[in-house]
Amino acid sequence: MIYEDRIYGKIEITEPVILDLINCLTLQRLKEIDQAGYFEPFYPGTAYTRFEHSIGVYILLKMYNASIEEQISGLIHDVSHSAFSHCIDYVLDNGSEKKHSYQDDIFNEFVKKTEIPQILKKYNLDLNYILDDNNFPLKETTIPELCADRIDYSLRTAVVFKEIENIEYFINNLSIKNNKWVFNNFPSAEKFAQLFLKLNNYYYAGLPSAVMFKTTGDFLRYSLSKNYISKNDLYTTDKIVLGKIKPHIKTDPELSLLFDRMNNKIKFENNPNNYDGKVFCKSRVVDPLFYREVIIKKVSEINKNWDKVLEQELKPKEYFIKFDK
Repeated sequence: MIYEDRIYGKIEITEPVILDLINCLTLQRLKEIDQAGYFEPFYPGTAYTRFEHSIGVYILLKMYNASIEEQISGLIHDVSHSAFSHCIDYVLDNGSEKKHSYQDDIFNEFVKKTEIPQILKKYNLDLNYILDDNNFPLKETTIPELCADRIDYSLRTAVVFKEIENIEYFINNLSIKNNKWVFNNFPSAEKFAQLFLKLNNYYYAGLPSAVMFKTTGDFLRYSLSKNYISKNDLYTTDKIVLGKIKPHIKTDPELSLLFDRMNNKIKFENNPNNYDGKVFCKSRVVDPLFYREVIIKKVSEINKNWDKVLEQELKPKEYFIKFDK
């Protein structure tokens, strides 16, 4: 199989277990799940899918010779996302606006109910081992450290938003040491950290994202309360969920208003003194490692202001949304 990726170019995928996983319904569903949630109305032309990102994480791990188990872990890491991705944290009572953790909380049990365990068994691979992130520090680490997940979605987002022209600069300056991602020099590490910060403030945790999360969450929660959809429907696709709800928009004024808000047809502002709803947004920032001669250091060890950035940007952002109607 030849796969063409917007970040890594053409990649030949030959491993039977990877091909079986890519082609299974659980992975294929991610082709219809927006990476950000429901971003097209707020940033037209910037949407990409959870499938594209999942394949990207797999490719990145493959490029740097991670084990096949870690490659698989990277490939399947997002299969438990609902329709509209992290918007689910604004819909269900056991979601977390501040952490965006619902998908991770249900991941192991979700995977066990899919066809993935049988595929892994077919190739004599241990499901429990693959489900344990402690085995795969290249794929997943605690923020603000780098991992394949954060590297891929940040580079992918930067390309979509046209924030960088030379993607190879970062890829060519990355290496692995002691199961950690390390940049080859301070300038490339600092430049990546600054890029990630910009993406966080503009995309991941900016005001439009907060409005997207709140309005999409309100729309889906209301639809659940009216039985226009069920919780099981949330594990289909964005398109299917919208398709089930849309027939009710013409007859339900409240639903119509919520639909207009989530489609960015109603003006909004951040106004702590007069607001319709308060919303939190998970915030992200990284502190990359790099080589200085033969020593590995963090960006914050050289850029003394970065500690303040880390302290500030790792706190969830809070917004007070006021709509025109």
